[in-house]
Amino acid sequence: MEFKAAIFDMDGTLIDSLMLWDILWSTFGERYLNDKSFVPDVEDDKKVRTLTLKDAMDLIHTKYKMGESGGELLSLANAIMIDFYANRVELKAGVREFLEHCKSEGVKMCIASATARDLLDVAMKHCDLEKYFLKVFSCAEIGKGKEEPDIFLKAIEFLGTDIKETCLFEDSLTAIETAAKIGLPSVGIYDRYNFGQDRIKEIALEYIAEDETLMKIIK
Repeated sequence: MEFKAAIFDMDGTLIDSLMLWDILWSTFGERYLNDKSFVPDVEDDKKVRTLTLKDAMDLIHTKYKMGESGGELLSLANAIMIDFYANRVELKAGVREFLEHCKSEGVKMCIASATARDLLDVAMKHCDLEKYFLKVFSCAEIGKGKEEPDIFLKAIEFLGTDIKETCLFEDSLTAIETAAKIGLPSVGIYDRYNFGQDRIKEIALEYIAEDETLMKIIK
């Protein structure tokens, strides 16, 4: 496939980090419920992964009565996440090789992530990703999650390419569905912690399966 510009999600797409939600749930459960096996119900677990972290923590506080406020959960989540992104997170297989290929071909690249900007910066520094991307967009700064197209529209405007010549790389079904609504082609990426793989296969222009890497799409 050919494209002049690319928009990349971060968590679950470029970096192997979605197990972080399991770490958060276990920590919250132990602290507030004396139950390390706590997980939200399936729909809430899906939803929080595309919300801003603030909105996600407000949801968990309100529905599961954890902490004094969503802000309390947010502070705890931020501390856990900063340590994880600064010291433990790793790139997914094939990512660096693919980014190097795109860079050598003159593809303009940016990040569009639901993760807070300060956490993105920590992860990018730890994984040595800054040199590949012209700009980083965060849902937290825009004020809307990926259930709305705002972050993708801003990224496309910045890149200055036609929407059909731009490609979104994503592991989230919600984000891929949103992209499809605005005519943004996507590559769906398997992640063991994510939902809706069969539906992603149906919508995405290309699909990177469990045993494949992004290098698959280089012809």
